[in-house]
Amino acid sequence: MSITEIKIAVKQLSQNELAEFVEWLDEFQESLWDRQIEEDLKAGKLDPLIQQAEAAFSEGKCRQI
Repeated sequence: MSITEIKIAVKQLSQNELAEFVEWLDEFQESLWDRQIEEDLKAGKLDPLIQQAEAAFSEGKCRQI
């Protein structure tokens, strides 16, 4: 199915169906984001940020929540 076909199909949804689709799409996007974060974490891409946050916490520049 092409993007054009998907757009046409979405335009034909009822309000309830559209709301359900939007909810599903939001959850799908969130799962993709979560998967990307997990992959980046495993690959070490977030290590500099983690180290920076740990240093800031150790230096008292932030507090535990």
